[in-house]
Amino acid sequence: MQKSIGVNQWKWVQLDQTENVHPHLQLEEDDPLNKWLKEVHNNNMNCIRVDYLKNGEKAMKGSLIYKQNFEAEEDFKIFHFYLTSTCLITINLDFHILKQINLETFQKRIELTENAVDGFLLFLGDLMNEMLVEIDQFEEALKQLIWSIRTRNGTGILEQVFNCRHELFIWKNLFIPINELKMAIDEMNFQESRKGEIFSCTCKRIERALVLLDGYEREIDSIINLEEVISSHRGNEIMKTLTVITTIFTPIMALGALWGMNFKHMPELEWKFGYILSIILIVFSTFLLYAYLKVKGWTGDLLKGKKKGSFFK
Repeated sequence: MQKSIGVNQWKWVQLDQTENVHPHLQLEEDDPLNKWLKEVHNNNMNCIRVDYLKNGEKAMKGSLIYKQNFEAEEDFKIFHFYLTSTCLITINLDFHILKQINLETFQKRIELTENAVDGFLLFLGDLMNEMLVEIDQFEEALKQLIWSIRTRNGTGILEQVFNCRHELFIWKNLFIPINELKMAIDEMNFQESRKGEIFSCTCKRIERALVLLDGYEREIDSIINLEEVISSHRGNEIMKTLTVITTIFTPIMALGALWGMNFKHMPELEWKFGYILSIILIVFSTFLLYAYLKVKGWTGDLLKGKKKGSFFK
């Protein structure tokens, strides 16, 4: 589909993968656009290139992944584009999956643009708005995760942290090419577009998204550091508890092993009060060892109850 848009009647050619661009544009055999059209069908990754045309004008071409399933690597949407000041060609761009873009309103706004660069920037700005709405959902999940650490800090939290970190990686993977796209448009040096409101608004949306992602990344890093501290503390507490218990019960085990021997000549076996004396010796030695550990401060807070809502349950 081809449209003539705006006061200067710039062209927007929208195609799917099977359509041919030649009926819409008169191209010469050695036109750089022909080479791009041959390469684009085999490309399934982000790429951006800025080239010079024969008349000295700059053209930007490439591919952009604009939708990605966070659960399946191969489930994504990519469109291909070719941009000059007077023409925009897009292949496989599906507006129907962009829920936040009102096509009727978008059509009215794009009719006010003066060139293809402004039209492409307008679309990028609306695409950024679409992504920012979805990022709000990620922010809500991150907020729940932060409070989950406080209320039910178990090993399952690490799985949630991993999922959030993975989703954040995907978001950054989507935004970095868009930021590169903004820099490439800036490189093309269209003075009219760079001074316009559309360029400024789109750049601010991209910067806002990147600032948000950087902030979320720092929050997740803080959560991971906190989990490492808690896990280390728990491990130390467990080892200290086992060490103290083993030490306290050492007299019982030692004396029990001694009197459990089956030697024929053991004088203690003939003592009238040997049983009572052995119990007293065991209790006294155990208490004496515990008191020594307590005075040294080696029992720490093992015998103290945990506070309600404590991280270190």
